[in-house]
Amino acid sequence: MGLLTFGLNVTLDGCIDHTQGIADDALHDYWTGLMDHSGAMLFGRNTYELMEGAWPAVARDEKAPRAMREWAQKLEAKPKYVVSSSRSDFPWQNTVRVQGDLREAIGALKAKTERGVLVGAPKLAAALEELGLIDEYRLVLHPVISGRGPTLFHGLSRARHLELVGTQPFASGAQALHFRRRSSVRVDERDIG
Repeated sequence: MGLLTFGLNVTLDGCIDHTQGIADDALHDYWTGLMDHSGAMLFGRNTYELMEGAWPAVARDEKAPRAMREWAQKLEAKPKYVVSSSRSDFPWQNTVRVQGDLREAIGALKAKTERGVLVGAPKLAAALEELGLIDEYRLVLHPVISGRGPTLFHGLSRARHLELVGTQPFASGAQALHFRRRSSVRVDERDIG
């Protein structure tokens, strides 16, 4: 069974607006490498529509920066799964709609995707986290204080404890952080504090 890994860019104050980070070649190469190691991508409808509206054109743009074009071309080829209750037509190549009970559907997807699934949709990730389905977290922390925008995991029902597995610095000052879910942590009120 493959792991479900949540990956996203985030500012120091938790903003997850994609326009607030430092999008250079090193960052695109990092995300391309993670996608290469994953067997599939998983999106919610909103994130899918943002991706669908931008990356196919970049994949075909011979003048696009190398790192962006490589990401876009590999994303085109990668199996993409979308959770949506309001949309059923997904014409972008290699895209399949996830249907049915979320816990069961994602469990089945993890079971059939040995190399794991990379999810990059914040609202979907919050729902998956509530169900205890996320195994790993790959966050790139940008040295930016946005002061606005949506934040990561807002409104979870309880605290989650993670184990830091590794870090990777970027020349931009950003830091890639790799966390795993702790298997059995006793949490009392002092830990939440």
